[in-house]
Amino acid sequence: MIAADYLKRIAVWSRELEEREIEVARAGIVEKSYRANEFIFMRGDHFEYWTGVVSGLARMGIVSRGGKATSFTGLTAGAWFGEGTVLKNEARRYDVVALRDTRLAMMDRTTFFWLFENSAGFNRFLVGQLNERLGQFIALLEYGRTLDATARLARCIASLFNPILYPDLTRHLEITQEEIGALSGISRQNANQCLKQLEKEGLLRLEYGGVTIVDLERLRHYGE
Repeated sequence: MIAADYLKRIAVWSRELEEREIEVARAGIVEKSYRANEFIFMRGDHFEYWTGVVSGLARMGIVSRGGKATSFTGLTAGAWFGEGTVLKNEARRYDVVALRDTRLAMMDRTTFFWLFENSAGFNRFLVGQLNERLGQFIALLEYGRTLDATARLARCIASLFNPILYPDLTRHLEITQEEIGALSGISRQNANQCLKQLEKEGLLRLEYGGVTIVDLERLRHYGE
């Protein structure tokens, strides 16, 4: 069983739980590690866990029958995902693959529903989470159809700084240009060019092993 203080460190939602609820959550969570490029699950799988990223980076997306890959979002440390699928008890409608070595915390469905039925704090978190996720995907649909590569990349990076979905991020994002390209649906070479353009405009700063955000609001609205 994971420790209570460790749970609070990896799961912001647990900070609103009462003592009994924390004990139930601790007992229902296990951790598992995945290597870079390993599928955590594939579309159609019955992966019956609500899942949080402890460390690493994963990509949520799909691959069409024709082999075209589409990225929905990145999943960084502190992100929890899959609550909709657990609530509906259905097969996953998307793939999640680790972009680098990644460790996950996985809550079993029984524990999830106990908290859902008994914890006001847990339900407040879920409502906020589902609302933010809906907004994220509406924005993804919009800029995927209307923006050029640089603007799509800017919005993709900005989406990783949503304080509800990714509560523990600082303004420095440890991510490679290849990983940014994978999340944005463009090649590493194109990602490099787009990042240099954004740096030139003063929106971010390229650094070894990642990027530091200089102007998050301009990133969020880039291309408007």
